[in-house]
Amino acid sequence: MTEQNSLLLIVYAPALVGNDGRTLAVVHGMERALPGLRLEWKVSPEGKPIALPQRDAWLVEGTQSGGFPLVCNGDEGYPVTVTGWGKPARLSPGGQSLLEVHASLPLDGAVIAASAELLEGVAEGARALWGHATPFRAGVEIARQTTDPVHKPGVPPRGLPALKFPEKIRSPEIPHRLGWLNYWSAAAAQTIGFPEPSRDADLLSRARRTATGGWVVRLTETPLDLDTPAHLEALLRAYERFPEIGGRVTPG
Repeated sequence: MTEQNSLLLIVYAPALVGNDGRTLAVVHGMERALPGLRLEWKVSPEGKPIALPQRDAWLVEGTQSGGFPLVCNGDEGYPVTVTGWGKPARLSPGGQSLLEVHASLPLDGAVIAASAELLEGVAEGARALWGHATPFRAGVEIARQTTDPVHKPGVPPRGLPALKFPEKIRSPEIPHRLGWLNYWSAAAAQTIGFPEPSRDADLLSRARRTATGGWVVRLTETPLDLDTPAHLEALLRAYERFPEIGGRVTPG
């Protein structure tokens, strides 16, 4: 499998404080969401999987400095990984340190079918503020939306709106960008104004409420592909609906 054929999950959560249980909750959440998945290996410096007989204890011990070490499923032909690291306050919205969790899975039928449960498991396990799950190719283009006149000049692709760097966004509850599947905590949903039943009937038809009052919102039925005109239109429409996303609203 190449990175081009992967689904990337990224969530942003309040910074880790010691071993507060979230590291294990993230990993267990992924394992519950995808039948048969066991993230019980680490990766050697040479890139080879090494079994972890006491995975949970190893993870707890390794959860330090605001993040946790990478664990994987041990299958080099079908790699699934997850790891987390601290994002310093100076690079984060509202000047607040965050935990950033990244997971990668093959973009196949089983993962697509479980994608909402996977995002929910990672996000709720991390107690995330927001996050998304997006195919690699679409994610690369969406990342190009983030621009800055000095540090990253340029024009976003495909007529997509320009988004601010995270440190220029006023609050950590405001998502930096959209993805194929979007996780919005109760606080994030309130901040961006979702849901508004009279305006969000289409999104609500592809949304699910989580146990903590958050939402998983799917922009398109099939994985987001910006070469598909209807998918690009759905992404543009969602940015128009939620101008707070990406720090595009200037407080009055």
